[in-house]
Amino acid sequence: MPARRSQPGRLSFNAAMALMGGIGLLMLIGPTLIVLVTSLTSGYSLKFPPPGLSFRWYQALIFDSPEIIDDMLLSLRLAAAATACATVLAVAAAVTLARRRTLSARLLDSFFMAPLTIPSLALGLGILILFNLESAGLSFYSLLAGHIVLCAPYVLYTTSASYAQLDPALLDSSTCLGAGGWFTFRRVVLPALVPGIASGAFIAFMNSFDNVALSLFLSDARSEVLPIHLWHIIEDSLDVRAAAASGVLIIATLISMLLMERLAGLSRQFR
Repeated sequence: MPARRSQPGRLSFNAAMALMGGIGLLMLIGPTLIVLVTSLTSGYSLKFPPPGLSFRWYQALIFDSPEIIDDMLLSLRLAAAATACATVLAVAAAVTLARRRTLSARLLDSFFMAPLTIPSLALGLGILILFNLESAGLSFYSLLAGHIVLCAPYVLYTTSASYAQLDPALLDSSTCLGAGGWFTFRRVVLPALVPGIASGAFIAFMNSFDNVALSLFLSDARSEVLPIHLWHIIEDSLDVRAAAASGVLIIATLISMLLMERLAGLSRQFR
């Protein structure tokens, strides 16, 4: 009898969880699908549902939008440079701090991970004030510095997780066989960390490429990245090319995620 009485409760709980999960999934996927469908409109403005379907705005994006292409190349260069610098710094920090349990190590780890807990707007404003106090003008390099701060915690997190799973016996064996610290790092530690480093670098690159808040505060007129340019287009003219550019980014992101899952096991790094 108790089992029979509890069965309706389990069914209602499962139904409620399924409903909540479905609503959450719809809220996540719905806007993306709306952008993709809107980018295929045959009309002259952003409107959903579109009056018809056409690839005209993708053609306009490729052949008649040099300013968008230039900003996209700038965003790619910025994201690549920020990810490369952040990866070097984060891997060094992860290897140094991963197995230490001292108070200073915990404080340094919290300091490096702080950008993940601070709102991007507050972080961008704080870095801008710091540059002003140092009388440093805004440029591509100020933008790069902010994006390095943004990217480093992602690489640090995944690399530290990979390093924590490394068997200490491998390091002891390498030392007992006469290998030096640098040789052990190159031949034992680094190969084991590659999946974690690659996963963190991918996430850092996508966050840098898509970031709006930091770029608003730290870029100058000559360093307008693609997300800021698209935002201005939507504010000023509702140009459908913004939706087409967003569609390209969505498809490129999905393909990149599938490749990273296939090559580096992206989802396994966050279990």
